[in-house]
Amino acid sequence: MPNSVISKILALAVVTLPLKAAADDAEIVAAEARSSGSGWTFTVTLRHGDTGWDDYADGWRVVDAGGAVLGTRTLYHPHVDEQPFTRSLSGVAVPDGVDTVYIEARTNTDGWGEARFPVGLN
Repeated sequence: MPNSVISKILALAVVTLPLKAAADDAEIVAAEARSSGSGWTFTVTLRHGDTGWDDYADGWRVVDAGGAVLGTRTLYHPHVDEQPFTRSLSGVAVPDGVDTVYIEARTNTDGWGEARFPVGLN
């Protein structure tokens, strides 16, 4: 294989390797819901390899089965030294008749992850 081809392959690997390493969704470790006077309170625990401002879990949301967003919790800073970490969101209005909602997590590098964590509403 000519050296120019090898050089191009190595250059491409060097450029794409950091992108693949940073492409990790936040893991939803646990979630629970509690009915309160003004709606529902959701408590969610996330785990992510936060490295600082360049790569961190920056939010989670509550959605119904059809994907309609019922509430969003924005995380305004990295949690490098606090893994996993738990945050809550209160006052979430859930339509009558909905007995299960889902938690989705987001990172500032990759956006919303594909995983949905089901939460039963009792």
